[in-house]
Amino acid sequence: MIFLEKLKKVDKATVFIIMGLNAIGTVAVYGATVGTKLEGLHKNSLLLIALSMLLMLLAAVVNYRVLFGKLIYVLYLLGIGMLVFVQFKGENLNGAVRWLSIGSFKLQPSELVKIFTILLVAHMLSKRQGKKLRLIQDVLPVCLIFLIPILLIMKQPDLGTALVFVGVLLSMLWMGNIRLRYMFIFISSAVILIGTMIWLYYANNELLSKVIKPHQMSRIQTFLDPTSDPDKSWHVKNAMMAIGSGSLTGDSGFFLEQGYIPYAYSDSIFVVIGEKYGFLGSAVLLLLYFLLIARLVNIVIDSKDLAGSYLVIGITAMFVFQIFVNIGMHIGLVPLTGISLPFISYGGSSLITNMIAIGLALSVKLHNDEMTVPLP
Repeated sequence: MIFLEKLKKVDKATVFIIMGLNAIGTVAVYGATVGTKLEGLHKNSLLLIALSMLLMLLAAVVNYRVLFGKLIYVLYLLGIGMLVFVQFKGENLNGAVRWLSIGSFKLQPSELVKIFTILLVAHMLSKRQGKKLRLIQDVLPVCLIFLIPILLIMKQPDLGTALVFVGVLLSMLWMGNIRLRYMFIFISSAVILIGTMIWLYYANNELLSKVIKPHQMSRIQTFLDPTSDPDKSWHVKNAMMAIGSGSLTGDSGFFLEQGYIPYAYSDSIFVVIGEKYGFLGSAVLLLLYFLLIARLVNIVIDSKDLAGSYLVIGITAMFVFQIFVNIGMHIGLVPLTGISLPFISYGGSSLITNMIAIGLALSVKLHNDEMTVPLP
């Protein structure tokens, strides 16, 4: 009975937005796979949506505070253990070792570790009660908590997911009340690193190629100089032409039908929406994302619990970063990398993780007035 009573109080507006995004994702997956050897993949997507919706509602009705304390340290260590296990027993797909096979289901541990890391850091930051973060006692431990999964994920290799962790780290530190000079050091270091890579690309390409991996070098080259090698830049150019060909209301999907858009059902699914449903379809998707982020920001503002606020801040940053990078890389704003589009791209691990994340955010809103003492 308590479960049903809480279920009735779950924020319905957010649930409807998620249902809208899932519906668009299912239609897009169908559009990307119809007439191909993957036809029917949207049916699997519907099953994953049903399962992840149940997990989202379960996460929403359970008080999120029970995760804080010793339990979140256990979950984080479990996540790190899975990332280590992937290095030895993971499945190699397209040169990357990121998945663990569980029957017919392929679990990508790095997705779940996003949630575990955000939970742990939200717990750590809340202990300061809004006071300025100290460098040694607060900032460095938080950076270490993020650095461990980042390094393990980079070994897979999975630069896209690792960058998501970096984006979430900076967002949570900023909202956790980091001193301005510390944030300035972080941002300056990132700018110097990027600037050095760009300088090396033009001044000493050979040295740069020794520092970074060949596939990463290829993506940097494609971004900085698309005309240098048409074979390497064809993905981005075709994506941009496909999105442009969609015009206002979309077309039949020539680029998709001809196989010019690789992984159209997963990382490149925004191209499907842009080409087949045009500007209007893309605008509806972006509007739903905007409404979702607005709902999450409101939860942060209304929350009476700092740990809950930091949790939702981390979740919001995760979504904003993934949305910006995924769409940006297909319209030439950022280098091409492997990041899925939340709720739209096909993928069990990412969908389940994103839905649980929304469930946790809904739990913060639902239990806002309950001052349950967290676990020690």
